[in-house]
Amino acid sequence: MLRTAILATTALAALPAIADEVNVYSYRQPELMQPLVDGFEEATGHTANVVYIDKGITERLVAEGERSPADLIFTVDISRLAEAKEAGVTQPVESETLNANIPDAMRDDEGHWYGVTTRARIIYASKDRVAEGEVTTYEDLADPKWKGRICTRSGTHVYTIGLVSAMIEHNGIEETKEWLEGLKANLAKAPSGGDREQVKAIWAGECDISLGNTYYMGAMLKDPEQQEWADSVRIEFPTFADGSGTHVNISGVAMVKGAANEGPALEFMEYLSSPEAQSIYADVVNEYPVAPGSEPSELVAGWGDLTPDDTDLTAVASHRAEALKLVEQVDFDG
Repeated sequence: MLRTAILATTALAALPAIADEVNVYSYRQPELMQPLVDGFEEATGHTANVVYIDKGITERLVAEGERSPADLIFTVDISRLAEAKEAGVTQPVESETLNANIPDAMRDDEGHWYGVTTRARIIYASKDRVAEGEVTTYEDLADPKWKGRICTRSGTHVYTIGLVSAMIEHNGIEETKEWLEGLKANLAKAPSGGDREQVKAIWAGECDISLGNTYYMGAMLKDPEQQEWADSVRIEFPTFADGSGTHVNISGVAMVKGAANEGPALEFMEYLSSPEAQSIYADVVNEYPVAPGSEPSELVAGWGDLTPDDTDLTAVASHRAEALKLVEQVDFDG
């Protein structure tokens, strides 16, 4: 049975180190993890103990050092996975199963982290005020025709930094800076709130398009208060102008350095890449599975065809510092 502990990031988790158990620090919410944990426990006979943390997993692991009870971390966004690796709190794993099930572009080339689902950074477009296919590339967002018509969350948020990092990988720093300046000039208001708040702003007529992650559409459709916002927009899948596909990011898993329960921890990682877990996870979180042959849920598939950019996420993550610097240089949130 899953033992849920919701703890402050400054407190230590009193989790056991027992051979048939695995201890997990997770950014993902209990309702998203529960089906996976249930499936893992049924498939393996192991027990998963999960601590849900709002922020600061890497900082917590650094502070705990060798005393940390954690075996695995679950997180979202390549930036956070790369940050954990760079901080020295993860360790490489060797697994033929993971290497076979997780595409090269979706895993660390040294085996420190593995993507388990992807989310696309797409355009939410007003059904009433934006024609289908009117925005086709991310570069289009800097076109003056969108002046006063775009909403987005903070430029310093990891989701935005991920997209800016991908722009740098595709177009270089100077072109990306010009793009950011053009995008900022087209904003209807200063960046604030999350992706769902941007869709609400479209519904309210404050802007016509916004940047957002695909899975928020699923979340809004399941919320009676937000369903009207979702119904006011459609999803468009922009690509990069060089012909690459739509920018995607990942939710992922990594083994903690010095994990006491390496065996069960590796089994959990491998289970996440299995067809069963890929189907469960993709359905629960409204994301795209990464394992070859796995299909998205009927709801997600109904949003349209996604051709993901196959640029190696390690290369994208390498531009995080440059991306943040550009965002600050153009005073994107100002």
